[in-house]
Amino acid sequence: MEVLETSPCGGQGEEGHGGPHPTNTSTAGRLLSCPSHEGNVMEFYCLPCEMAVCKECTGGEHSQHTTVPLRNKLEQHRLSLQEQLNAVKNRLPEIDSALQVLSETLQQMANQKSSIEQDIHTTFTELQQTLDMRKKVLLMELEVNYGLKQKVLQAQLSSLLQGRESMHDGCTLAERALLRGSGAELLLTSRQLGERLDELAGHYLPLQPEENAQLAFIAETEAVRASIRTLGAVNISVSSVGQTGTPLGEGVQGCVVGRPARMTVTVKEHEPDAAVGRKVKTLGPANVRQRAVKRPGSKYSSGRRKENPIEDDLVFRIGTKGRNKGEFTNLQGVAASNLGKVLIADSNNQCVQIFSNDGQFRNRFGVRGRSPGQLQRPTGVAEHPNGDIIIADYDNKWVSIFSSDGKFKTKIGSGKLMGPKGVSINRNGHVVVVDNKACCVFIFQPNGKLVTKFGSRGNGDKQFAGPHFAAVNQNNEIIITDFHNHSVKVFNSEGEFLLKFGSNGEGNGQFNAPTGVAVDVNGNIIVADWGNSRIQVFDGSGSFLSYINTSADPLYGPQGLALTSDGHVVVADSGNHCFKVYRYLQ
Repeated sequence: MEVLETSPCGGQGEEGHGGPHPTNTSTAGRLLSCPSHEGNVMEFYCLPCEMAVCKECTGGEHSQHTTVPLRNKLEQHRLSLQEQLNAVKNRLPEIDSALQVLSETLQQMANQKSSIEQDIHTTFTELQQTLDMRKKVLLMELEVNYGLKQKVLQAQLSSLLQGRESMHDGCTLAERALLRGSGAELLLTSRQLGERLDELAGHYLPLQPEENAQLAFIAETEAVRASIRTLGAVNISVSSVGQTGTPLGEGVQGCVVGRPARMTVTVKEHEPDAAVGRKVKTLGPANVRQRAVKRPGSKYSSGRRKENPIEDDLVFRIGTKGRNKGEFTNLQGVAASNLGKVLIADSNNQCVQIFSNDGQFRNRFGVRGRSPGQLQRPTGVAEHPNGDIIIADYDNKWVSIFSSDGKFKTKIGSGKLMGPKGVSINRNGHVVVVDNKACCVFIFQPNGKLVTKFGSRGNGDKQFAGPHFAAVNQNNEIIITDFHNHSVKVFNSEGEFLLKFGSNGEGNGQFNAPTGVAVDVNGNIIVADWGNSRIQVFDGSGSFLSYINTSADPLYGPQGLALTSDGHVVVADSGNHCFKVYRYLQ
């Protein structure tokens, strides 16, 4: 018969009774003998003692104990063991699934690590490129300012050298006449030499340097360094354990299969094993990326944004899209006065708005219409030396003249102009009008009398293709931006062609439809490059000098520009419905 092989009860090995150790006799290959009664086979199992016994034992020391057939107990052990085995096997799919999830999580984390590494490299590469660009701009500005100072000092040096040489020559002639000349010769030349010496003695020479040697570089780097030291963060979020979630709300009780229900699920975060010793940063509300919401401005706000001291030359910007004071819709021309005013032709709002140099709103005037004194599409604006405000009205096909406080005085050019775009005032006080549609330039006296007209449609030196704005330099030369010919052209006061510069492209000195133009006191020409959304600076002969750095708050289709009385560049950023003021080193 099949029996269980056991150790003796109460001890280990063969010296006493121990707990049961079930073994199938078909595997063991032998029957179990009773250690207390030699020759007897153990066929029973004592429940209180938990051991196998023979029949003789059941009548002796185990006579008062409950016994069962050993075969039954063996089957019970087999069933129990099978249940335990099944329980362990049932865990294996869960473990396999957990292993798969962990493997996928590790792979996702590795992929995120690679992506973040790339992001970090890209971010700092772009920052380095920005720094390199700023360095180039600063070096270019240094070269420009050094060149301007050097030009003044070099001219003074040449003047002094020439004066000294003239004096040496005059002194040599006089000394020779005194030492070697006869009385007759001295009489003949004394008057001539005396006049020459008097001229040399009284000749003005610039003895004091007309320019100082001061060149300075100012960089407020502490704020930048502090920002860099705290730039960026690598965060990890702590996963919440789904099994510990508790659904709350009315949707829990009233939910129906297949129909949506609203409920709140509260979960608690997984506590990492304390033995790991790892600190985990939990992302609170401050770390949650939210959708940006534009904050409404106050009705008293001018839309002004303060100076950005790091990225570019921007001092401030004024305006947003709208029809109220300090708001614009397709602003075009810009003018600046010697009295610290900035004038903006607000084209689609049919008005002119006036600000101080520091961006404070001062005045606004204009009524929409097609009658004299009304504005239909103001595109150009200028201030006359007498204080009058000159406005080019494209759709009304005339130029309106208002007093400094916005009172209509007269209109000029009616019947002659087809589409006036830009206006400027020359040194004679005449009004220079750029007719965009007729592709020519008119010069009027303030009373409306035509002085001259030049230009025609085409791509020749004396021709235009959609000219936009004009500026006048100290030589009374007229500078015109030729929009579709991608160039800037310079004419004398009578309209004779002098020079042109620029070509179509994105490189330094190239244009993609130039618009606004201004001239500084040194004769340098500042040009708004509409299609390339930038501002370039050239010398009086058209050689590229530099550009104004607008990278932090990019322009979008700049139009008119001007130089303010405090030496800044103001530009109409038409696409962004604002005007911007930039630093400009003259």
